[in-house]
Amino acid sequence: MPAVSKGDGMRGLAVFISDIRNCKSKEAEIKRINKELANIRSKFKGDKALDGYSKKKYVCKLLFIFLLGHDIDFGHMEAVNLLSSNKYTEKQIGYLFISVLVNSNSELIRLINNAIKNDLASRNPTFMCLALHCIANVGSREMGEAFAADIPRILVAGDSMDSVKQSAALCLLRLYKASPDLVPMGEWTARVVHLLNDQHMGVVTAAVSLITCLCKKNPDDFKTCISLAVSRLSRIVSSASTDLQDYTYYFVPAPWLSVKLLRLLQCYPPPEDAAVKGRLVECLETVLNKAQEPPKSKKVQHSNAKNAILFETISLIIHYDSEPNLLVRACNQLGQFLQHRETNLRYLALESMCTLASSEFSHEAVKTHIDTVINALKTERDVSVRQRAADLLYAMCDRSNAKQIVSEMLRYLETADYAIREEIVLKVAILAEKYAVDYSWYVDTILNLIRIAGDYVSEEVWYRVLQIVTNRDDVQGYAAKTVFEALQAPACHENMVKVGGYILGEFGNLIAGDPRSSPPVQFSLLHSKFHLCSVATRALLLSTYIKFINLFPETKATIQGVLRAGSQLRNADVELQQRAVEYLTLSSVASTDVLATVLEEMPPFPERESSILAKLKRKKGPGAGSALDDGRRDPSSHDINGGVEPTPSTVSTPSPSADLLGLRAAPPPAAPPAPSGAGQLLVDVFSDGPAAQPSLGPTPEEAFLSELEPPAPESPMALLADPAPAADPGPEDIGPPIPEADELLNKFVCRNNGVLFENQLLQIGVKSEFRQNLGRMYLFYGNKTSVQFQNFSPTVVHPGDLQTQLAVQTKRVASQVDGGAQVQQVLNIECLRDFLTPPLLSVRFRYGGAPQSLTLKLPVTINKFFQPTEMAAQDFFQRWKQLSLPQQEAQKIFKANHPMDAEVTKAKLLGFGSALLDNVDPNPENFVGAGIIQTKALQVGCLLRLEPNAQAQMYRLTLRTSKEPVSRHLCELLAQQF
Repeated sequence: MPAVSKGDGMRGLAVFISDIRNCKSKEAEIKRINKELANIRSKFKGDKALDGYSKKKYVCKLLFIFLLGHDIDFGHMEAVNLLSSNKYTEKQIGYLFISVLVNSNSELIRLINNAIKNDLASRNPTFMCLALHCIANVGSREMGEAFAADIPRILVAGDSMDSVKQSAALCLLRLYKASPDLVPMGEWTARVVHLLNDQHMGVVTAAVSLITCLCKKNPDDFKTCISLAVSRLSRIVSSASTDLQDYTYYFVPAPWLSVKLLRLLQCYPPPEDAAVKGRLVECLETVLNKAQEPPKSKKVQHSNAKNAILFETISLIIHYDSEPNLLVRACNQLGQFLQHRETNLRYLALESMCTLASSEFSHEAVKTHIDTVINALKTERDVSVRQRAADLLYAMCDRSNAKQIVSEMLRYLETADYAIREEIVLKVAILAEKYAVDYSWYVDTILNLIRIAGDYVSEEVWYRVLQIVTNRDDVQGYAAKTVFEALQAPACHENMVKVGGYILGEFGNLIAGDPRSSPPVQFSLLHSKFHLCSVATRALLLSTYIKFINLFPETKATIQGVLRAGSQLRNADVELQQRAVEYLTLSSVASTDVLATVLEEMPPFPERESSILAKLKRKKGPGAGSALDDGRRDPSSHDINGGVEPTPSTVSTPSPSADLLGLRAAPPPAAPPAPSGAGQLLVDVFSDGPAAQPSLGPTPEEAFLSELEPPAPESPMALLADPAPAADPGPEDIGPPIPEADELLNKFVCRNNGVLFENQLLQIGVKSEFRQNLGRMYLFYGNKTSVQFQNFSPTVVHPGDLQTQLAVQTKRVASQVDGGAQVQQVLNIECLRDFLTPPLLSVRFRYGGAPQSLTLKLPVTINKFFQPTEMAAQDFFQRWKQLSLPQQEAQKIFKANHPMDAEVTKAKLLGFGSALLDNVDPNPENFVGAGIIQTKALQVGCLLRLEPNAQAQMYRLTLRTSKEPVSRHLCELLAQQF
């Protein structure tokens, strides 16, 4: 046995550690440490120079003291001196001390960097590895700046040892993660890919980790790694455990490297080369086949390594989503794990199957395991596994099993853990709405939800049921009857009272014919809950009471008595007091007709984003979008204008009502609206109120005009502006507008906000504002599918001479639109002179590999630049006579296409842009308006007169302007609105 040298023993260190361990108290330990620190300090400051062994021993003692939790404020210079030693043990201790105790702001960094540079240049592999380890452990920006250019050269140098390459790859990975901007991309990037072919498996493992991190930011630079990774993976998978003895872990060849290679392949789409793809599919099939083989060892390490490769293989299969056979086999393999005795395997299987359920190829295979998943939901002892089971039931739900899954989730909700109840409630509410063919079942489900878990039913859920009931006449009577019966329960949750108050206040008359639910009975039932509710619910019930006075006059005296009670008129809450006073006065003063007008039934809610789905996505986190979207396909979907019809594998299934996709929702009734979260998919472009983004609230006119003023071509702002695409297609390059383009355009003649177009793939919303001859328009493009739109390109085209009449400045939009996401495009518009034809909006993209194209008429008409003008009757008639030439007048007599309502007519004329002039026309039934069309070149005055004939259901519209084409065009536009 060789003798232990003096440099290796460090007997003094061993004695010191033994003394520390033998201390009986904390005080004794501190006393011994202070004694040793004093001794070390005196040795370092002494006149006698210390040899390398002594320095190493004392530095080790300081390191040990630091690791015990005591501060060390000296000895750093001695550790730096050890770096210059030619002995490995001394240099190693020096690097160890620096890695642990020296921070990035230390004054010694420059000295340390010089020592590291000397070791990297020494070509001694042991010293080079120590230096690289130190750089990686410290990982400061200063070190990155000093060595980021040297390490890649060492990595790809032909004469570098394998251990040095391995250390260099991991060191570079550490620096890149700390400061990506410091690692330069250059020639070495192509050479580092070829390290995947290296004979040394350690080098390959380190290189894969580095390439996986680098390719996420620069995928094109490392594309050649795909074929090399597949080749290396194939060699590992097909090898026997004896072929890679040094890298075989419990009979599994190189499991860590296999997992890293599979993760690297997930950074790229499926290989385009048929040979490479075939070899990869063969590898994946081999892994799935090996999973069916009996285990070669009963030890847990063997099964862990084998299953790690299997689950990463399944993740790659799911990522590609293009091999039906592999997807189904993966699903069947996961199905076997659902009943495995190991809890972690059951959890991972449920989590992976959630993703598989969104694939069209494997959805049916996932559904075959529904009974096993339901059993897991009921019997699993681990709450995290039960939560994954609930997620999988949600993901596999469709029309064929919706009722079974919803009923099981409701049953589970009664005993569910409090931490996941709210999430289960949201999922049940979404599924019940999404797959409700019979809306009476939907109402029953939501009321059951409130009964079982009322505390966890958020406002979004009960708002949504009220919106749907309000919008569907066929379910209103049933909803009123059902909620009336639910309110009769002795213990009734407050959310049930809110729903009952709203529905009975709106539709209680539909069940009033039954003596068991007569108006007095309805009122007494609701009022019996009044004193047990919160202030917000009481306020809603007061609104229900005043609605009852309109619906059921026989209850007026009783309700007025309640409103007149001192507890209401002198209520401490200002909101309740104000409602009681105003409702009492309204019921006493207003006539029956006025009451009927003020308290008429709520109109249908406009369709907007479903806030339930948005809330669930926010709750699940940013990475959960794909799992929550309905990713299944249906060949019944139709192509949009001009595109190639997609194959069945590329079309999304619409639900019975389009808002169930989570792209729209209605405003919350009878309560303050819930705050809209960042997770919402589409900006609310349907209401007249301000949207969350962008804000189009009222601003001073000067500010608005200055915002829209396009920069001069030679100004610096013009050079910084985001230019429109250079090669916009002309009218001859795009298809004709879709058949319903004129109808869609007419919807926007008298309004600025709304949905311009919607089909099963795409939704286009518009929000705009115009002042004088300038306008700004926001277009919102929403992807209603779960598949990403590629090469997305919306373009504004000017047909004919429109380019000289209307200037439209567009901003670029992203060329990719993720599933369920939305992009916004801003258009700045300037009217140069009067025009007759609107610009065209051409939208082109690829969906599932199939090109799609769509051409619409952009809702920009000449009346958008109308500035209303007030004038007296005398001025109006004087101007009317001045515009008396035949070519200045356009007149049209036409039949009414809509009910002739004076208020609606007035609103349309105001929306058209003109000012309505009162007391001008001798006939008060007629409407008279005036305005000026503002263009950059000139102003066009306009006067109009609309004469309705209610008996004949006819209109006569007369328009006079100073330009003949404008008169005729405005007359045509306005006539189509009535």
